[in-house]
Amino acid sequence: MSLRKVIASLKKEDNFLITSHVNLEGDALGSQIGLYYLLKAIGKHAIIMDDDVIPYSYEFFPEGKIIKRFRRGKTKINFDCLVALDCSDLRRAGEVGKIDLKGKTILNIDHHISNEIFGDINWVEPDASSASEMVYKLYKKMGVSFERNSALALYVGMLTDTGSFHYSNTSSATHRAAAELMECGLEVNAIYRKIYETIPFSDMKLLGNILPGIKHASAGKVVWFELGRKLWAGRKILFDLSEHILNFGRAIEGVEVVCLFKENLGAKNEVRVNFRSHGKVDVNKIARIFGGGGHKTAAGATIHGSLGHVRSKVLSKIKAAVAAI
Repeated sequence: MSLRKVIASLKKEDNFLITSHVNLEGDALGSQIGLYYLLKAIGKHAIIMDDDVIPYSYEFFPEGKIIKRFRRGKTKINFDCLVALDCSDLRRAGEVGKIDLKGKTILNIDHHISNEIFGDINWVEPDASSASEMVYKLYKKMGVSFERNSALALYVGMLTDTGSFHYSNTSSATHRAAAELMECGLEVNAIYRKIYETIPFSDMKLLGNILPGIKHASAGKVVWFELGRKLWAGRKILFDLSEHILNFGRAIEGVEVVCLFKENLGAKNEVRVNFRSHGKVDVNKIARIFGGGGHKTAAGATIHGSLGHVRSKVLSKIKAAVAAI
């Protein structure tokens, strides 16, 4: 069983480098921080190193200073084992995934159905709500107690990856895990507000400019939004509005698939596409056509091309999938 192999490796190795995917969010952060505290509890040395900074809405994490940003050529790391969490393939780890791994053990802990099984040891559970719930299982199997900070991290990971416990990946086991973590003194209302209700006024105004541009097709079963370069170039956007935008689309009666097309400022002719589905359409399969991946109901891909060209190609695949249900 992969879980047993993971535990054996955690006990065997001494120095760990923990990382996750680019575009950090609640589960990436929560699972990393949770594993960090577990390793500390069993007497190991661990560092968290990511390709990105902590997003605005997660700056309340007290561990902000222990999460380091990797700088190629400037960051020296002593480690025996790389642990990649919530990462479907090592390329998703950005620059951290490009470091020299010769002679190092790679642990791959993930819940994405699109995982490429890239580790020396692979523990992949597509039915798990989150990587954070998988780390919770590690605590239970290894007999490590939860402290408030580890409980906070894992709770945040489960909360965000389940859409506040209402997505289809939420199980009774997820609720039981969250209930146990809450007993560590978590103020769940305050946590929710810090993640979802701290949108700066300027960002909310931008959201107000995006929503009127909603479009639909396939008799209203497909809706999409666009965030063109001109709309957000030059703005200092603190809050990731993507999930809020997608949730507006998901809430429309009769919708099966929602898409957000966002032009990347850092690269010419590159579009980030986020997909959401209510389950009848497997958006992971569509994302994988374009080199992305994720889950059946939530996936993403970064596609080269103009916004119009990318939109046309993606929507043709979505419309075909919707027509087949």
